[in-house]
Amino acid sequence: MDPAELALLRSPEGVQLLESMPRFDPADDALRRVTSLRQHGHPAELVSAVLTQSRLRAKARAKFGEASDRMLFTQAGLEQATRLPVARVHAQRFVDAGCRVVADLGCGIGGDALALAQAGLQVLAVDADETTAAIAAHNLAPFAAATAQHGTAENASLDGVDGVFLDPARRTTSGGVTHRRSDAAEYTPSLDFAFGLAAERPVGVKLGPGTDRDVIPAGAEAQWISVDGDVVELGVWVGAVARPGVGRAALLLHGGQTHELTAPADSPDAEVGPLGEYLHEPDGSVIRARLIGDLVRQHGGAMVSDGIAYFSTGHPIASPFASSFRVIDELPTDERRLRQALQTRGIGVLEIKKRGVDVDPAKLRSRLRLKGDVAATIVLTRIGGRHTTLLVERVT
Repeated sequence: MDPAELALLRSPEGVQLLESMPRFDPADDALRRVTSLRQHGHPAELVSAVLTQSRLRAKARAKFGEASDRMLFTQAGLEQATRLPVARVHAQRFVDAGCRVVADLGCGIGGDALALAQAGLQVLAVDADETTAAIAAHNLAPFAAATAQHGTAENASLDGVDGVFLDPARRTTSGGVTHRRSDAAEYTPSLDFAFGLAAERPVGVKLGPGTDRDVIPAGAEAQWISVDGDVVELGVWVGAVARPGVGRAALLLHGGQTHELTAPADSPDAEVGPLGEYLHEPDGSVIRARLIGDLVRQHGGAMVSDGIAYFSTGHPIASPFASSFRVIDELPTDERRLRQALQTRGIGVLEIKKRGVDVDPAKLRSRLRLKGDVAATIVLTRIGGRHTTLLVERVT
C-alpha cells in the first residue's frame, strides 16, 4: 500500500465507503461490485483500495477475529502479523512481569501492540516503514494509552519503557517479490541489538520456528508455539518475562484450549525400543523444543529409531502433544510390491506420512496408481534403523 492509497482509505469518503461494505464473499461477482460502486460516483482508485481492504479483512478474521472488521491491512503485513491469541500470550508475559509501559519495536500493522493495549498496558509501537506505522496508528486508535510512530528500533526513545517486544524483519521485498531471510545475521534490527536491550529491561523476541537455535542466548527461555498443529513461531524471552527454571517450552493452542510442556533445557532422547501396537508423532512444537524424550518417558514409550521423531507404545495414550496411530500391518518397502499390497486391499485414497526417508509423497502416490474405495494411511520411516512401511489407522 502506498501513502496515496492509505490517504484515500482514511478520507471521510473512504471511511464511510469501507464501513458500508458488506462482509466479503469470494463467491460474489467482483466485476459487478466494482461496476456498482463506480456507478455511484466513487473514484476507481478508492473502489480498488476499499475492495482490497474488504478482502483482507475477511482473510484477517482467522487471525484477529471480529477486531479485523475495523482494522486496515496490507497483504504482507497480514501474513507477517502475530495471531491475536498468540499475541495475547506475549502480552500476558509483560503483565506477569509487572511491566506498565511496553515498546513494540518493529510493530508491523500492530498485532502484538493491539494485544498489549488490550491487556491494559501503555504501548509505544514503532515501525521503520512510514505507511506501516500509519496503519498501526489506525489499528491502535481505540486505545488512548497506545501510540504508533515512524522510526527505527535502534533510534526509538525508551525513556519510561519497562519492557520491550521485538519482531525483527525477517523478509525483504524486491521488485514486488518478498523473500525470507535465512541468515539471522541479516535480521533488522539485529539480534545483538535486540538481546542487548535485556541488560536494562525484560525483552521478548519473536522469531521464525526454524531459526537456528545457536542464536538463543544462554539463560533465555525459548518457547515454540503451535496453533492447531501449525508451528508458528519461536519466542525468546530474557529477564523478568522469562519463567524461572524454564529453558525450553512447547505451547499448543488448539480449539480454544492451551497445553504446555516445559523443561529446564533440551531433554535427552528416550531409549530406542521395539515397535509396539501404537505409533505416535509429537506435535511440531515438541519436536522443535527438543522435548520428545520427556514426552516419551511420560507415556512409558520408546523411540522407534535414533534421530526419528516417532515413538511407540504397547498401549493407547491420550495426549494433546502427539497424534496417535494404531499399527495394522507392515507393508513391503519395495515400490512394486507395495503397489500390489495396496491394490489387494482396495486402497484408492492414501495418506502418506514420512520421517527419515527421502521420498516425495505426491510423486509416490502417483506412481502407486491407486484404485479402490478404501482410504488408508501409511508411514514411511526407519524402525530400529531399518527402512519400514507401516499401514496404520488414526486414533482419535
